[in-house]
Amino acid sequence: MKSSLAQIASFGQSIWLDFIRRKFISSGELKKLIDEDDLRGVTSNPAIFEEAIARSDDYWEAIQTLAQSGKSTEEIFLAVAIEDVQNAADTFQGVYEQTQGLDGYVSLEVSPTLAQDTAGTIKEAQSSWQTLNRPNVMIKVPGTPEGLPAITQLISEGINVNVTLLFSLERYRQVAEAYVAGLEQRAQKGEPIDKVASVASFFLSRIDALVDPKLDKLANESIDKAGVAKQLLGKTAIASAKMAYQIYKEVFQSDRFKALAEKGAKPQRLLWASTSTKNPAYRDVLYVESLIGPDTVNTVPMETLNAFRDHGQPAARLEEGTEEARNTLAQLAEVGIDLAAITQQLEEEGIQKFIKPFTSLMRVLEEKRKEAATVE
Repeated sequence: MKSSLAQIASFGQSIWLDFIRRKFISSGELKKLIDEDDLRGVTSNPAIFEEAIARSDDYWEAIQTLAQSGKSTEEIFLAVAIEDVQNAADTFQGVYEQTQGLDGYVSLEVSPTLAQDTAGTIKEAQSSWQTLNRPNVMIKVPGTPEGLPAITQLISEGINVNVTLLFSLERYRQVAEAYVAGLEQRAQKGEPIDKVASVASFFLSRIDALVDPKLDKLANESIDKAGVAKQLLGKTAIASAKMAYQIYKEVFQSDRFKALAEKGAKPQRLLWASTSTKNPAYRDVLYVESLIGPDTVNTVPMETLNAFRDHGQPAARLEEGTEEARNTLAQLAEVGIDLAAITQQLEEEGIQKFIKPFTSLMRVLEEKRKEAATVE
């Protein structure tokens, strides 16, 4: 009997894990999840690496060796992160081959300090891609205005991209079009496009975490809007995701993309991110159960992965209630909630939420580097 997690694949969705750590890979735990739960990929971010490197002893020997060879703090971080990603990618090599390059990817993010620097993003992504030297890795690039031309450029060079920090439907459409433009440029150069892979990571729980308190306030303070406000609680993120999926179908079923598909191009799949439930009043697998559907990915933290294995109910729900989702977003505007302003705020805060742990990690690594340099 397949586990609840493994059953998700039968609905066309791939489960990836939002977690990486050296011992987790070397102990065989990662391979066990691949074998038993049909895990198909891994994503990482600065907060995950901070947790792994700053709060465990897994990396001490590597840091010591690198520090004593004269590496800078940032070089040490990149070296240990790249080694983890390479080892995880090697563990997923079989998945990559069995799915013919659809899955089996491990993502490494460019420095979050480059989120508003197009040239810097391109340069670091190219460097990491070259150093990683694996076909089944993705470079994470924030879906900021400055990230859009970087996405097109990197895709045109055949570099796999995981576009991160997406909150708004408008920005998601721009990202999908940036991917298509990159493939077109690559095809025009006569380069193959059948091996290029990309996902667009649409963040969920953070949307509800910001919208729900505004709805609560309306429910308590406005008699004429209270009923609608209460009905909308906990629905914004899922409604947004369902509408994003409609945009996905529109872009990747278009004649423009069909011309690329004939040359072997793959659609840029939507990936549901930020899928741990922040509100204890909601089901802990809400953002997994509600959005299972074809040609998508869901990256889940370990806690949510274990929760779904325990009591998740797999079924295709992504295309249920599309009209209701459209109405939800329209009703938000009617009660005075400006979703465009909220998603803009989330994008800006999202960059800071990655810069903060990255800065903290650099500080910890600097201390470890100094300590390691003095060890005989």
